[in-house]
Amino acid sequence: MAKRGLTTEGAREVRIKGYQDALAFALLIGLDSDYKNDIVAKKDVIDLSGDAHSIKSGTKKWQIFLYGINRFQKDDFFQTMNGIGQLLIKCIEAFPATIEEYEKNKQASKERCRIPMKELKELFQEKRRVRSFINKAMFNGGEVNYLTVKDKDKYHVFLSEDVITAFADSVVVENSKAISKNQTPEQKVIFKYNNKNLAELEMRNDSELHYRQVRFNMIKPRMMLLLYDKIPFSKLFNDNVLVYGKAGKKFGNWVKKK
Repeated sequence: MAKRGLTTEGAREVRIKGYQDALAFALLIGLDSDYKNDIVAKKDVIDLSGDAHSIKSGTKKWQIFLYGINRFQKDDFFQTMNGIGQLLIKCIEAFPATIEEYEKNKQASKERCRIPMKELKELFQEKRRVRSFINKAMFNGGEVNYLTVKDKDKYHVFLSEDVITAFADSVVVENSKAISKNQTPEQKVIFKYNNKNLAELEMRNDSELHYRQVRFNMIKPRMMLLLYDKIPFSKLFNDNVLVYGKAGKKFGNWVKKK
């Protein structure tokens, strides 16, 4: 079976790098090295105004989430998200309980998965549903205030509201197609920008560790292009921290209060 995703060691290195980037940002905005955060709630850094930042770096892809069936069954936000949570559960249930059973007849599971994947694509034709999904996926349903990205050795700060609106208003949502006769169509929901794949919602069934999990990935360079295109530069907080859009009126206000 072809392997996808990170090895255990690779995942550990990504976590360490993520912590280092978050620490560097915290120090740049005046926090101490023991800054507050809440990784479970996607709050990588909590600034001096009490607002939370999701810190993203990397060069190629961001894994926004990787969830099993329990998350979609027990999370109230997913359960009340206009049918999205229920369809993600159906995608998972299209596959048998064990990877051994799946490997006996992979095609049958892929054919079952086509139905909820097509229904998801149809739901996402409504911008409000895309907004709701991105709000939950990237900002934990409004608990996180900013997307802060390390790009070209500087940190770029975007208000969650701006990111959600820019993404929802700009993407075209499609299902994946079968490129060769060995592939099965409608195995992913793809969010496109400028006719290129920007983000993908898919099942992950390539290993026992991550069997029957839903993954949502974004391609960093294309997401940054969207953000730079749609959200104008607002102000320079310092030489290494740039602020965009509506974040300009909110981020860094603690400096004025001193």
